[in-house]
Amino acid sequence: MNEFWQTLISRRSDLMSAIWQHIQISLVSLLIAMAIGIPLALLVVRHHRAANVLTQITGVFQTIPSLALLGLLIPIVGIGTVPAVIALVVYALLPIFTGTLTGLTGIDPSLEEAADAFGMTRTEKLIRVEFPLAMPTLIAGIRQALVMIIGTATLAALIGAGGLGDFILLGIDRNNNSMTLIGAIASALLAIVFSGIIFILQKSKLRYAVATLALIILVPSGIGIYNAVQPAPQTITIAGKMGSEPDILINMYKDMIHQVDPRDKVVLKPNFGQTVFLFNALKSQQIDIYPEFTGTVLESLVKPTKKQKEIGTPPTQLYQYAKNDLSQQFHMTYLKPMDYNNTYAVVIKKSYADAHNIKTIADLQKVEGNLLGGFDLEFLDRTDGYKGLQSKYGLNFKTQSMDPDLRYEAINSGKINLTDGYSTDSQIRQYRLVALQDNRQLFPTYQGAPLMNTTFANKNPKIIVALNKLAGHISERDMQEMNYEVNVKQQSAASVAKHYLTTHHLLGGAR
Repeated sequence: MNEFWQTLISRRSDLMSAIWQHIQISLVSLLIAMAIGIPLALLVVRHHRAANVLTQITGVFQTIPSLALLGLLIPIVGIGTVPAVIALVVYALLPIFTGTLTGLTGIDPSLEEAADAFGMTRTEKLIRVEFPLAMPTLIAGIRQALVMIIGTATLAALIGAGGLGDFILLGIDRNNNSMTLIGAIASALLAIVFSGIIFILQKSKLRYAVATLALIILVPSGIGIYNAVQPAPQTITIAGKMGSEPDILINMYKDMIHQVDPRDKVVLKPNFGQTVFLFNALKSQQIDIYPEFTGTVLESLVKPTKKQKEIGTPPTQLYQYAKNDLSQQFHMTYLKPMDYNNTYAVVIKKSYADAHNIKTIADLQKVEGNLLGGFDLEFLDRTDGYKGLQSKYGLNFKTQSMDPDLRYEAINSGKINLTDGYSTDSQIRQYRLVALQDNRQLFPTYQGAPLMNTTFANKNPKIIVALNKLAGHISERDMQEMNYEVNVKQQSAASVAKHYLTTHHLLGGAR
């Protein structure tokens, strides 16, 4: 509990910023969903067949997995607030549309006939009779939609839109339960508070309810929309994959860029997600730079030749293959790589390895029938992942997919006995694990380097010079220690990155 309160106090400014971002995203989404859902219901209220079709369509929208929808939107509208809002609007349409439709179709026919007898026009009847009578059901639909939006908006953090999801993802990544709880509790409290306010409005007089609801929605939404459309200063956006290591690297990039030009505005997007999210965002110029690894380039991003996959190819040659292919196939510039090789590793508990005399991946054949592997989806689908373990090592054991941030917790608690990792992971040291020797050379070399579009590189030669100063630096031991400081000692990635750059004389007087 002490750790929870200390984290809450130390992160209070970040929390307030995240709450405000969360409210803006949620209310902008709600406003747009209302602007679509309510008119649609009015349009089809007297056309039962069309109403049924639209109800089915909005119902189908809610069955689309949120991560899949975000992944589909990134190549079209990029990253950040826009795809997050689109996804949230899609999910909010059903309760708003059906709430409005149910409210309007549930009106006593005798009241409709009385309005007609008084000679009211269609518009007059709608405003003076139908809407007031339908309002409780309509507001109930809005209330349900808003609660759903606030809960789902935590996923916006996966695509750099901010909000309370940043706290949850960061907590999971750093094994910091306090941060995860703070994000989850704050999101739940927001949903309860806004649900309570709308519930009270349901019981209020119509004009006061409508005026208050409009105020609650329009003020934050207006600010959010204004911030989204106003001309923004030119910025350099640097994104990183999930985990402490990409977070450290992008903070290094930021410091190196600021050293050559302190006027540059650098925006970091940590914990951005899987490789495909970042690569698509880079192709669509929604981000400018992200750290990528030679093995990932050759195995997942480009179309390499058989020669490039030959066993024993020197790391320098692999990098050159990756650099040339990225340039030719995608018009991207791949800068010089760092020293360490952050290759894949098959990881088991040291106690399990000692008990069964397992030192290499091939030795797993002794216990193949007892293995349960927990791998992230990317490893399961890669030829240099589980598929490679099957083809090159002849291994075929039970597996289950899991979030990369949870796999080490799972192996430590005994829920699985085998997982994928990286050679620089701090958890190998933290949980007394062992990375098995890849005696048949399944995993290629993974040297990291900044990746960017060539147009960006040509416009920013100073940035190229600055980032190339990292080439040849950072050993595997250095990187594992920095990961340990962030994940276990709970130091910030920014301070760890700056400390390394300063102590290795890469950052200093020129700034």
